[in-house]
Amino acid sequence: MNPLKDILLNVYYVSTLGKRRRAAADRALRGTEPVSVLFYHRVADNTPNAWTMPTATFAKQVRWLKEHFDVVDLTEAQRRIASGRNERPTVAITFDDGYAENMQFAVPLLLKEKLPFTYFVSTNHVFGNRPFPHDEAAGEPLAPNTLSQLREMAAAGVEIGAHNRNHIHLGVVPVDVMEEEIVGSKHDLEQALEREVRYFAFPYGQPADLSTAAFQIAYQAGYHGVCSAYGGYNFPGDDPFHLRRIHADCETIRVKNWLTVDPRKLRNPIQFDPGDFRREAAPPVLLDAKMLSSAATR
Repeated sequence: MNPLKDILLNVYYVSTLGKRRRAAADRALRGTEPVSVLFYHRVADNTPNAWTMPTATFAKQVRWLKEHFDVVDLTEAQRRIASGRNERPTVAITFDDGYAENMQFAVPLLLKEKLPFTYFVSTNHVFGNRPFPHDEAAGEPLAPNTLSQLREMAAAGVEIGAHNRNHIHLGVVPVDVMEEEIVGSKHDLEQALEREVRYFAFPYGQPADLSTAAFQIAYQAGYHGVCSAYGGYNFPGDDPFHLRRIHADCETIRVKNWLTVDPRKLRNPIQFDPGDFRREAAPPVLLDAKMLSSAATR
């Protein structure tokens, strides 16, 4: 954010805070408080980029979240959405991709604070020690997590989720590729961690990266829910299978602006409608030998 926009957003936030608090009190009485889901990528002080947050900023945001919100896991988030009533400001924390540096500060801090979070990883990058394509494109091939780190997190109670195998856009690929990426990454993680993988996050997560077919594949594969990343609130009574997420920006004012429910964002929000993806649901997708072996070759 440039300095002028930062100043203007701070002025806007402060000037509308009283109105937001009154609106929040009204939502609490009516049980219509939204469930927000944040997503982070990498928390580190070296090699800054658009998807890396400094450790001091992350710590500041964690303190603010813990003070002002019920910080819940995705299962509780879904329960509150499905119940049709939520009276408390609620947020869930997630991470995408799987960066090794998160083990140095972010993960230990959340565990120390006893805050639940879900950690989505792209399996071929983690298992194959392959840098992510966006890092290579930026000329900084950053290290992904290792399998031993995922096992360490899982043993500590962290929910490990799938972020497909190769961190590719899924909006325009053939159905067989969707199955390899969505179902294959679930299989990869379940085999490696010896536990159920319940959630899937779409890489990039914009409306163009989503489709009814992809939702149906995830549903048939046995995922409990899927996450997008284009911004948006999850209101009580919404379909809890689709969790809309908000980018955890390095500019904390943006995070505060989102999570205290900016009235501007309630007007003409971005939406993706997956249609009736549960209709005529087929049996769970079973990967054949070719699809299973692709994890090692792609």
